[in-house]
Amino acid sequence: MTRHGGQLLVECLRALGATKGFGVPGESYLAVLDAFHDTGGQLDFVLCRNEGGAAFMAAAWGKLTGAPGLCFVTRGPGATNASIGVHTAMQDSAPMILFVGQVGTGMKGREAFQELDYRAVYGTMAKWAVEIDHAARIPEILARAWTTAISGRPGPVVVALPEDVLSAATDVATLTRGVHVVEPAPGGGAVEQAREMLGKAKRPLILYGGCNWIDEGRFALQGFAEASDIPVVSVFRYQDRIDNHSPVFCGEAGVGMVPWVKRMLGEADVILAINARFGENSTDGYTLLDVPDPAQTLIHVHGSDAELGKVYQPDLAIQAGPNAFSRALAEAGEVRGDWADWRARGRADYEAGFDLPDLPSPVDMGKVTAHLQDVLPEDAIVTNGAGNFAVWPNKFFRFGPKARLLAPQAGAMGYGLPAAIAAKIAEPRKTVICFAGDGDFQMNCQELATAAQAGAQPVILIVNNGIYGTIRAHQERHYPERVSGTTMVNPDFAALARAYGFHGERVERTEDFAEALERALSSETGAVLDLVVSPEALTPRQSLSQIRAAGLKARG
Repeated sequence: MTRHGGQLLVECLRALGATKGFGVPGESYLAVLDAFHDTGGQLDFVLCRNEGGAAFMAAAWGKLTGAPGLCFVTRGPGATNASIGVHTAMQDSAPMILFVGQVGTGMKGREAFQELDYRAVYGTMAKWAVEIDHAARIPEILARAWTTAISGRPGPVVVALPEDVLSAATDVATLTRGVHVVEPAPGGGAVEQAREMLGKAKRPLILYGGCNWIDEGRFALQGFAEASDIPVVSVFRYQDRIDNHSPVFCGEAGVGMVPWVKRMLGEADVILAINARFGENSTDGYTLLDVPDPAQTLIHVHGSDAELGKVYQPDLAIQAGPNAFSRALAEAGEVRGDWADWRARGRADYEAGFDLPDLPSPVDMGKVTAHLQDVLPEDAIVTNGAGNFAVWPNKFFRFGPKARLLAPQAGAMGYGLPAAIAAKIAEPRKTVICFAGDGDFQMNCQELATAAQAGAQPVILIVNNGIYGTIRAHQERHYPERVSGTTMVNPDFAALARAYGFHGERVERTEDFAEALERALSSETGAVLDLVVSPEALTPRQSLSQIRAAGLKARG
């Protein structure tokens, strides 16, 4: 059957199992848009307002579902706008494919209108960047792009699509089936070696991360840790993969790392790291682990050989997927040792961290987060972007076995709202709550129109303090009494929400939040709650650890 390259591309994506694509239309890929016209809703194009928002949605889709999130943008400005989502997907280890329109092959190399060399632009940002130079190669390259995005350490792939390749007629056969990648399993006695090392420990610790967990794998890991009484810590913003109510869960290693997690990482004599990359935030600037200090043993398990030994040299490196390894570890049985007090202390510190004093703010976010914990359904999806406000969903919310967290390891502002929209499209029956700072929200607030058009109804909580809080904190720490460029004049967020068709309210007192949230959750159009908080509620002079210490002191 003869059809143009755009139709072949969409046929291949459908065969691979794609159901949604996010994007902003452009003349450079009109043939692809034409092909979307005939999918009968089996592969929907979600029309977004900015390529950055679309790319965030695709990155969040990959993190939530495990299948590549698809994003379609035009050449030049569209591609550069979308780069923030590619960078975020890479640092999150989330599968994603960005399709970028490209100038025709006969114009390349002349700095044609909006021309970019996508291999050069994305070469260090994505797992693979490729340009399709002939329509007949579309099935081959799409199958490889999909496989690359989901295998090893998952991540983003960029595929450039020249206009003439998309419009060219072709009769090449389409793909007929999806790609199933079997996780590498531990071999060669690797599990027994790991168990032997753990058995010799006095202070063992399990550190885990990554988005490519399935329920079987994460339940197996939790079951092994509980049977063995070994404490578990997540890397930055992946605490939702283990039930936070479990007695072995002791917190998250990330930005604003709490003292007891620092202590546990520094004092652990055997660390079993599963599916974790050793990023700056999860190692407190690469200062916590003493490897290759003989006093600290590292077992590193990862599906990608490129991650093994990349930062720290492990005593035992195991190339295996997280689910296959965790299943094998659990099946081999518990490992016991004299470390019960070690685990119990870590858990007690974690529990004590939720005991907060009243905060000096019109709306007390500690009480807001506690109320959310009480009333949200157990399968709620929570999202956030970047800023000081993120401590509330990241440090003061317990994620049960069915709850999910979508938050950017890259620290990208503006991620939370697009992620919430993608989550609500993927899981329309679930409650989706987005935490956003006032600056963070305004990075992508125009995507409220995308949500309205797509029928997505998340609830957005704007933590409004009138400043770029994180930068102000650094500013006042390093340049005290010299505030510059961090104070914002904001719009009426509730009115803005209503203009987009959302329910909108401004909440100025803590005691008004519960009823406002009830109205927001019952809204059929989604909702935005503008929560007024004081800039002094969390400042450099009253850090997260100081607030917790005040709570412990008040408790006596």
